[in-house]
Amino acid sequence: MLKSTFTPILSIITPKPTTSKPSKIFTKAFSQSPPTVRKNDSHNPSTTTPPHNLPPVSAYIHLPFCRKRCHYCDFPIVALGSSFTPPPEDDPRILNYTQLICREIEATKPECYPTPPLETVFFGGGTPSLVPPRLVSDIVEALRLKFGLCLDAEMSMEMDPGTFDAEKLKGLMELGVNRVSLGVQAFQEEMLRGCGRAHGVKEIYEAIETVKSCGVENWSVDLISSLPHQTPEMWEESLQLVIEAQPTHVSVYDLQVEQGTKFGILYTPGEFPLPSETQSADFYRMASTTLSNAGYNHYEISSYCKGGFECKHNLTYWENKPFYGFGLGSASYVGGVRFSRPRKMKEYMGYVQSLETEVVGCGGNSVDAKDVAMDVVMLSLRTARGLDLKSFRNSFGSSFVASLCKAYRPYVKSGHVVCLDEQRRPVTANEFSSLLSKDDGIEERLAFVRLSDPDGFLLSNELISLAFQAIAP
Repeated sequence: MLKSTFTPILSIITPKPTTSKPSKIFTKAFSQSPPTVRKNDSHNPSTTTPPHNLPPVSAYIHLPFCRKRCHYCDFPIVALGSSFTPPPEDDPRILNYTQLICREIEATKPECYPTPPLETVFFGGGTPSLVPPRLVSDIVEALRLKFGLCLDAEMSMEMDPGTFDAEKLKGLMELGVNRVSLGVQAFQEEMLRGCGRAHGVKEIYEAIETVKSCGVENWSVDLISSLPHQTPEMWEESLQLVIEAQPTHVSVYDLQVEQGTKFGILYTPGEFPLPSETQSADFYRMASTTLSNAGYNHYEISSYCKGGFECKHNLTYWENKPFYGFGLGSASYVGGVRFSRPRKMKEYMGYVQSLETEVVGCGGNSVDAKDVAMDVVMLSLRTARGLDLKSFRNSFGSSFVASLCKAYRPYVKSGHVVCLDEQRRPVTANEFSSLLSKDDGIEERLAFVRLSDPDGFLLSNELISLAFQAIAP
């Protein structure tokens, strides 16, 4: 599981996706017969309902097991040992944990009833592919009984080279896993060793061949840029080899040096052997140009896909929709409240026990209108679609839109911010300035605001911060 490029947005990955907060318990009873697998047509919310007020239809499951901790990783994991091979079915560490997750799912009170079936499920970690399919099946069944699963639900799993074979992958596919996120990170042995990965290049090619031979149509490759001692030539090679592998999706992450990690002890961002900020920006531009030229759509700051292969689960985050989270350190956004589970196993066990007895009280990080507005701006500007001004205006008022547009005026002129009309045709900087001078010019002409690719995305932190200042001065 990797953090998103530049600013980590949510504590679920990130992905996705951190401070642990008490959970909110939903008191609405759920006493009817459990839902079953259903077609994805069970709820038709009004088109005027803001996304954050919709019932959750996505679930993130954290499976924390790894062979060892990578040097950049600060996620809550359970290291099984670098010589660890795929475990037997009754490994107590994995068995006990999956049972704990099933208990958490069972004890969770749905946000509403009838609850809409889940449309996306994402198994992140950790290395979820270390978990035997039989135990994954228990979790899938717990989700089905509690919430229901759409027949066409997207079910993603993060998998590392060297942790699965064709038999295991086929077993997972039989359970409904239909999207694989392959944690490659680099195609050079020295890069893999340098960041503490448990696999080598040979295992990468074996994993790619397994994914293809098993008929997985929807699969992604993860790469990390700005690694210690990484050169432009190495980065270009990794990008080209990914393109040759022909995944339907590519995630490109800029290394984040976190306190408490081995990299955090050894290195200082921007100092050798890490690249400078300018070099990191060049890596980002190279990825954007190379993958775009190869037919990948740069639909989110860190994400590229072939047509129609966006990660539906991650779109839940970018569109600021609610989601469930289950497992160690995972986060949820339900009922207007964001909250995270404990990151330590003993505390997480206590949390589940409290949830079962309804001892855990209401809490979490509630969001008011300005908080939601800032979330919408932050998440929308990470995407190629950008911020829908009409929807934003309907939810939060015209004054926020006017303030935002005025703040972005110099960046529209510099080309870092792009304004679009209803047909997504660009509005020139001169037109934009003219519209700002009219009382209703913005409302009549502008429909979307987005950051340019790649230069606007590279300034995303600054531009999002500027938007926050405009919304909540």
